[in-house]
Formats: sequence, structure tokens, C-alpha cells
Amino acid sequence: MKKFVLITGASGGIGQAAAYHLAESGYHLYLHYNQNEQSIKGLLKRLKHFGGEYIPIHADLSDITGYKQIVSQIFSLDGIIHCGGNSHYGLLIDLEPDALKNLMNIHVLSPIMLTKELLPKMLSKGSGSIIMVASIWGQTGAACEAAYSAAKGAQIAFVKALSKEVALNGIRVNAIAPGAVETPMMEGFTEEEVDRIRFEIPMGRLGQPEEIAHAAAFLLSDQAGYITGQVLAVNGGWYT
Repeated sequence: MKKFVLITGASGGIGQAAAYHLAESGYHLYLHYNQNEQSIKGLLKRLKHFGGEYIPIHADLSDITGYKQIVSQIFSLDGIIHCGGNSHYGLLIDLEPDALKNLMNIHVLSPIMLTKELLPKMLSKGSGSIIMVASIWGQTGAACEAAYSAAKGAQIAFVKALSKEVALNGIRVNAIAPGAVETPMMEGFTEEEVDRIRFEIPMGRLGQPEEIAHAAAFLLSDQAGYITGQVLAVNGGWYT
């Protein structure tokens, strides 16, 4: 039986890695993107030889109504991986209201509303898996990323709460909390800053997008059938 998974933020580093790994494993995919259409076109070319159904969906999740553009194009659904996101660096005292609104819409409000609207498709099947790609900063917090940390902490709280609501319906809800991962989100750091981060990580390196993708594939699979409401930290031993 075909299994369909929605990946939000599929044009990003982790989203692309998740899409490739899941397509390789036989999943059919809805691939959400916003600005990076070229990235999605490249991804679709890479996935073509796996022979599945890969459906690109454009939507702006910084707009609180943007999730509706995704919902209208989803039919059968077995899982959701919420990968969409952006970062925000700076002191809280300098945070502009529009930046905060954008951050919370993308990371918190849109994923919650999207999940709400798509839940009936999984409830009707009596099974499903929802995964939120949160962050280590949602667990421990980061200076100069107070708003981002708050958004990621909200994602984790949402996972823990929703998992209790839908457990008896056969739907599992979990989070992945990556540490520093080698994606375009790290491009705002200087090489010296990245070296300092590597020094702090017990494994001595940044994570790779594929390592987050493998964690997501595990949580989607039947091998994780008794795991729900959990936060899987994939961080090289950083801030344990």
C-alpha cells in the first residue's frame, strides 16, 4: 500500500535530505516550499529515478493563512515532517514585532494549524506519524536567539501535548532536536565561530542533514511503533 508523507520546508538542507531518504525507502511525498523553487526542481530531478509520486506544493507559512494552500492539495496522508523554519539572531531588546510574528507563524502557528487540518486524514486510517524538527535551543535555550528558542520550545510542548490526545487513535507524535547541522542556516556564522562550535561538541563535528533524515525515517517507521511524545536529540553529545 502506498504511503504518503508531507515534508514542509522540503527545499532546505534537512528537508531535502529527508525527502531523498524517504523516496529511496519507497515513500510518496508532498514537498512543500516557499521561496526556493529552484531547489525543489533540483530535488524532483534527483527523486525521479525512485519512481514514486512527488508533488511540489508552494505556500508561504509566514502568512497565518498559508497552511490552507497545502491542505487543499493533500489527499491520502500517513505522516508529516515539519521541517520548515528560519533562524533569527540578535538581542531580544532589538527584536522587531514583525520579525517575531514571522518567526512564530512559521515555527508555531502554521504547523499547529496545518496539523489540525490534516489530522482527520490520519484519524480515518487509524494510524500516522507526525514529526516536528525542533532544535537543541528549544531544550536548553540560546543567548541571542531568545525568540527562536521560545518558538522551538513551543514546538516541543505541542508534541508532548498532542501525542497524548491522539495516542489511542494510532497516531504517534514526536520531535527531533538537532544540534548544529551543516545546512545553509549555518552560513551566517564565520569560520572561526563554527570552529568554536565544533570545539564545544563532544563528537568534534557538525551534524549532517542525512543524520537528521535517518532519525525522521526511524520515527516514521513501524520500528518506532511504541514511541510517542518524545524528543530525540541528535546533537553529537552537545548540551546533554
